[in-house]
Amino acid sequence: MKFLREFSFGGCLADDMGLGKTVQVLAMLAGRTAERGKAARRPSLVVVPRSLVFNWLEESKRFSPGLSILDHSHAARTKGGEHLADYDVVLTTYGTLRNDAAYLKDVEFDYVILDEAHAIKNPASESAKAARLLKGRHRLALSGTPVQNHLGDLWSLFDFLNPGMLGASSALAGASGATRGIDQETGVMLARALRPFILRRTKEEVAKDLPEKLEQTIFCELDATQRKAYDQLKQYYRANLLELVAKQGMNKAKIQILEALLRLRQAACHPGLIDKTKTSDSSAKLDTLLPRLSEIVEEGHKALVFSQFTSFLAIVKKRLDKEKITYEYLDGKTKDRQARVDRFQTDPKSKVFLISLKAGGVGLNLTAADYVFLLDPWWNPAVEAQAIDRTHRIGQTKNVFACRLIAKDTVEEKVLALQKTKRDLAQAIINADNSVISSLGREDLELLLA
Repeated sequence: MKFLREFSFGGCLADDMGLGKTVQVLAMLAGRTAERGKAARRPSLVVVPRSLVFNWLEESKRFSPGLSILDHSHAARTKGGEHLADYDVVLTTYGTLRNDAAYLKDVEFDYVILDEAHAIKNPASESAKAARLLKGRHRLALSGTPVQNHLGDLWSLFDFLNPGMLGASSALAGASGATRGIDQETGVMLARALRPFILRRTKEEVAKDLPEKLEQTIFCELDATQRKAYDQLKQYYRANLLELVAKQGMNKAKIQILEALLRLRQAACHPGLIDKTKTSDSSAKLDTLLPRLSEIVEEGHKALVFSQFTSFLAIVKKRLDKEKITYEYLDGKTKDRQARVDRFQTDPKSKVFLISLKAGGVGLNLTAADYVFLLDPWWNPAVEAQAIDRTHRIGQTKNVFACRLIAKDTVEEKVLALQKTKRDLAQAIINADNSVISSLGREDLELLLA
């Protein structure tokens, strides 16, 4: 990144998923801020998918607390560009960029950085057009997908990074057209020409520097529609439950409390779990999961996806069918369990295994996978560990990356906070064990429904 800056080139950081692209960029920005000093401050713009805003904010707090960051992604944001100069980093989303392009294009940023840069792979899209309007002394793109395997997408990416470098779009644009049939010699030449501007390290290359099991929690931010539906449900249960508890006491309201917590957890996953007419809608967790699965599949890795809600797995299945990603599936009704396990373990085309946590959390050997996603984690850490250990076990030769998806500002996040001090509460919510839920107090319930 220092080399690119010195010679005024834009470039793409294309490291494997899980190798810390966000942290590397934050380190660079923190160094840049220290180097320039407050007097010469010039903001950098980071554009991310909405589901990653909170993750960037949290990683910044952890790794670069000295950076002054503005979250320019919410509805109450200040319009205009004058106040942006008061910050080191301005964090926004592709949707906000499209809406605010009229004035963001007039701000001269130090760095313009696109995370999940495949969002601009179509040069005719509004996101790509808005990104090209931005003024930045330096430009970076982050993408875990090896861009040299997608020559058709390169024109749009490099027209943002280094305008004019690849000539007219007609020569290279359109992934489904002429570039699919690009001859090998031209492909090799392009790859060689672009290599100085793309940095990619794979998990295998740096494995010795990584722990054998890396666990990460990603906080997903609900969009306006999902947030409204969740909040309405929460307000309904809050009004009814607290009144019920006041009249009858905690013990007599156990069943209603468990039902409320179950429904809120379902609403945090996907609106289709509450209303079957909405199974085609998007959700924060789905929007976070699918790009990562696509990336893993493209890289030749395999992944396990766990959920306790088979209705959520059914929604994921439909999306994988649409993306033409081959998968195996296992829940409590699956009869040919071993055949599916064997197929996943041995068939190179079978990249994803969707598993009901209750049916497949124990007793399976799935060492072909090196990624694990827990879509709605059981708050009991031992249950999570058992799921991860389907792949992290004797016979595993690769490092394992485990990822928990948590919906931000929902009951899931609050239970995580309570879990640190109240393990019995975790057991109560997961197992619906009425003998344990007696330890749940009114103040805990109020926090969960706050």
